[in-house]
Amino acid sequence: MKQLTLYNFFPNHLNLYGDRGNLQVLFKRCEWRDIQLHIKEVTRIDHLTLSDADLLFWGGGGDREQRLLSQQLVRIRENIKAVLEDGAAGLAICGGYQLLGQYYETLNGTQIQGIQVFDYYTKAEKQRLVGDLMIESKEFGSVIGFENHSGRTYHQGQPLGVVIHGYGNNGRDGTEGFRRQHFIGTYIHGPLLPKNPAIADQLILWALKRKYGDSQLSQLEDSVETQAKNQAIESLRNR
Repeated sequence: MKQLTLYNFFPNHLNLYGDRGNLQVLFKRCEWRDIQLHIKEVTRIDHLTLSDADLLFWGGGGDREQRLLSQQLVRIRENIKAVLEDGAAGLAICGGYQLLGQYYETLNGTQIQGIQVFDYYTKAEKQRLVGDLMIESKEFGSVIGFENHSGRTYHQGQPLGVVIHGYGNNGRDGTEGFRRQHFIGTYIHGPLLPKNPAIADQLILWALKRKYGDSQLSQLEDSVETQAKNQAIESLRNR
């Protein structure tokens, strides 16, 4: 049986709007294919090497959580960068997405240092960007979910997709999320993966190919997920 190891960073602090559901989806979609997914919850940084990491996950969190965690996570910045640059799969949602950038500037102008793995930054504004979000992605087609954030993220890199409905990265440039190698950063809660199982499968496949070489995933019966997603897309397009 093939085995993968996922590191879930600070789940006691980074878990908004059902983000933990993303892990349940990854676990079950692995299990249904006879792949054993070990989920390790990171609650302390001491002696953490990530040497066996195949997937990394950060859920969403507020300003307070980012302030609490940034000083700890920056201690293993080089480990995180090395693993991601080596091709491990990564997913970061909202506050976790912001944490991996250069900095987060709060409403009062205070800068919270990011882990600085990626070259983007975030500034908070008074008006929150809240509601259903739909984007069009070259890799994943239509992607749907929910967003709720005061931060506006800016970068010159590859976005996850183009905003069709909602706000995305900053409500201005029409982009949503960030892509680099096998990493996805996004503002999409919902949670993301139950509504968009193709992204879950791609994360699993990236991890498998890195660890085992050429790999394929068997098809799963996703008719219910597909029907629910199509209804949500139709509803958003008719608004």
